[in-house]
Amino acid sequence: MALIFSASPSRSFPVSLSYSSSSFASCKCSSSSSPGSMNQSKLMEFPYVSAPHRNLMVDIVSKVEAHLSSSLLPCTLPQDVQYFENQNSTSHAALLLRSAVPSSQIDFILGSWLHCGLPTGGALNITSFSGYLNSSTDAPNFLVELIQSSPTSLILILDLPPRKDLVLHTQYLKTFYEDTQLDDKRKYLQQLSEVQPYYTSSLYIRSVVSPTAVMVRIQTGTDKTQRLEEIVRDYVSPIAKEVLQIWLELCACGKRQVGEEERIALAKRDKVTKSKTIEIDLGSNLPRLFGEEVATRVLESLKEVYNQ
Repeated sequence: MALIFSASPSRSFPVSLSYSSSSFASCKCSSSSSPGSMNQSKLMEFPYVSAPHRNLMVDIVSKVEAHLSSSLLPCTLPQDVQYFENQNSTSHAALLLRSAVPSSQIDFILGSWLHCGLPTGGALNITSFSGYLNSSTDAPNFLVELIQSSPTSLILILDLPPRKDLVLHTQYLKTFYEDTQLDDKRKYLQQLSEVQPYYTSSLYIRSVVSPTAVMVRIQTGTDKTQRLEEIVRDYVSPIAKEVLQIWLELCACGKRQVGEEERIALAKRDKVTKSKTIEIDLGSNLPRLFGEEVATRVLESLKEVYNQ
């Protein structure tokens, strides 16, 4: 749940790339089966959203698990945290969190969906997937989130959030953001008349995303639900998958030299980032949407992983 409540009801609302496959191949699993497959069934339903939206999220989770499954441990969240709802059954959510073996560069992956009925009669649907790396590498994390509050309006957040200061580390900026032409993804999407920049009200979120982050609002107008589905299928999905491929090859499986002092600094920064996620997003919104009992249960389970 990286930014899963960044546009909650109480708030306002392709260029092909190729890299050397040598390091990437070492991250691939020897089998297509996933050790966490028994835990992910509820998440992989991605109910309440359109078929193109669901297909995108299923493809992202499946691709990450297929390429990194030799490093990923099974999901150990309690069943009542993997899926939970409020007392009135108006809010539902599912989580899949898989930590990694100690020898891996992966910290953990986290997938989620949330459905919340709105007082207006509509619904808020949020789907999110994040990949967190540990301090053995300084490469960026991965984030994709789709936030939909009507059949004709959708907010997309897609990014490789940096884990170093881009002003002080210009080669880092060049390696992960300039050479990969990530900004072309945003430019390509914003050529569509239905796509406009999205400015979150959270200054914290604005400070942690990269200069190439795709943060857009897609609005297709009244009674144009099919057009929104076409944009998700033909534009959002290919772009998101290309960014994911870059992250898998260059970040999750790329080898970086990180000294001991830098590892300590990275670990400290990562801990602050994860703590802020719980404090700003989850801590304030889960109790409101699901009640104190459910929120406490979910937050405690997530803190166990986030604080490791």
